[in-house]
Amino acid sequence: MTKRIFHTTLFVAMITLLLSIASILGIMYSHLEHQIRREMVSEANLVVQGIEHEGLRFFEDINVSSNRITWIKSDGTVLYDNTTDAAKMDNHADREEFQEARELGVGNSERFSSTMGEKTLYYACRLRSDGSVLRISSTQNSVLTLMAAMLQPLLLVIAVALGLSALLASKAANMIVKPINELNLDAPEENDVYDEISPLLFKLQKQNQTIQNQIQDLQQKKQEFIAITENMSEGFLLVDAQTRIVSYNKSALKLLGAENMERQQVEGYSILTLNRTESFQKAVELSIGGTHNEQTLQMEGRTYDVVANPVYEGQRLTGAVIIIMDITEKSEQEAMRREFTANVSHELKTPLTAISGTAEIMKNGIIKPEDIPRFAESIYKEAQQLIALVSDIIRLSQLDENVIPIAKEEVNLYSLSKHVIERLESHAVKNDIHLKLDGEAGFVSGVPQILEEMVYNLCDNAIRYNKPGGSVLVHVQGGRNGAVVTVTDNGVGIPQKDVDRVFERFYRVDKSHSRAIGGTGLGLSIVKHGAQYHGGQIHVESKLGKGTSISIEFPAM
Repeated sequence: MTKRIFHTTLFVAMITLLLSIASILGIMYSHLEHQIRREMVSEANLVVQGIEHEGLRFFEDINVSSNRITWIKSDGTVLYDNTTDAAKMDNHADREEFQEARELGVGNSERFSSTMGEKTLYYACRLRSDGSVLRISSTQNSVLTLMAAMLQPLLLVIAVALGLSALLASKAANMIVKPINELNLDAPEENDVYDEISPLLFKLQKQNQTIQNQIQDLQQKKQEFIAITENMSEGFLLVDAQTRIVSYNKSALKLLGAENMERQQVEGYSILTLNRTESFQKAVELSIGGTHNEQTLQMEGRTYDVVANPVYEGQRLTGAVIIIMDITEKSEQEAMRREFTANVSHELKTPLTAISGTAEIMKNGIIKPEDIPRFAESIYKEAQQLIALVSDIIRLSQLDENVIPIAKEEVNLYSLSKHVIERLESHAVKNDIHLKLDGEAGFVSGVPQILEEMVYNLCDNAIRYNKPGGSVLVHVQGGRNGAVVTVTDNGVGIPQKDVDRVFERFYRVDKSHSRAIGGTGLGLSIVKHGAQYHGGQIHVESKLGKGTSISIEFPAM
């Protein structure tokens, strides 16, 4: 802009200078011409007076004149000329100024010589005495000739004027542009500049306000987006069409095992550098290719579900969104569900097969009448096993879904344990096991039926997995911090590798032995889920061949 103003100003200055010089020369030339004509008239009047008094003799005494003087007879014959022999001169009757003077008394004309570059001015007047005509002529250089004669000083003037114009134009351009360069575009309304710029500044102010509002909206949305994504347990990654990471959250890096990477090591780099497993790379490549897909990623003992969706802008594929979800618990639960279903089917099939087989034998009448009570007892025992199994499954389902149909109440664990021991006394005597209860009253808030079933299952297991002549001790301890029930036996014990698994459904340490001694395989699972339902914690201590101690800590009421 400064250059354009400079060039424009300089151009205008030079045009003005040239026009000024031309105008001045024209005015001077016109003024000079009028001055010459006035002098010619004055000189002609003096000569006419002299001729009127002295005739041709007057020219003998006349001083040398700068102008040409010609005396012409009324018929056009030249009587006298101060520059040329009159006898050799042509008749002047056809001259314009001569004809005009003879008719009007005064005549003027001018003629231009292109070869000489001069203009000749003529003035003629008629003498009253004899009608002859006196003509005065004067030569004047043309404007071009005059300019050529003045070329050197003119060039000097133009050069000086050009230099001054350039200097002034430069300063003027800088002065004009300076306020514009110093505009505060962040606060246009505070600028004090040209009135012509005010509309522009007003528009800039409105535009700045609009942009500021848009930036604030974008920042707010960005903060909301960051707050949402950063608090997601799922991993979130946004990549462009070249698999470069555009956006991500911390969970994504954590799930992919890249939580120690800095932001500058992640943004702008390919997502494939974060994880090089085949399933993850397949998810990325398919989504970048425009295909929605889900892949399962196994890493460091955990299972992840990778969901990849292509992102389109109009018809153009611009990238992909990748969501990573930790589904380890879900996978484990699904595996447990399948295992549970298989175990339930197996556990139900065994007594049903026994019942069906016995009933078929009885139906076909191939047993002796005296054996019928024994076969009926077998059917009864298997049916009871089925009822116990179904009851345990229903109880586990209620505990899983937290929909126990009985309200909690204050329960004395000591009294409850005493009742359990009384129920199991005959069973213990049959297995040559000594049952004992000690401790003190311990009160908890819970469902009596479930609490009794929990203690019953612990004591029943302690009896089943004990040795002849063994003992089972139930100890109850109360206090302000809650209550604790501990069941200790000196039976076969649990191998260390199986301690953490004995509370799983249908898990048996020794499957053949466990089948022989009965049970549904769900007793300790009910204990575990019952403790969770009451907010309690289970502790197990066991040594193989020496016995097991299982404690349940209940919180205070």
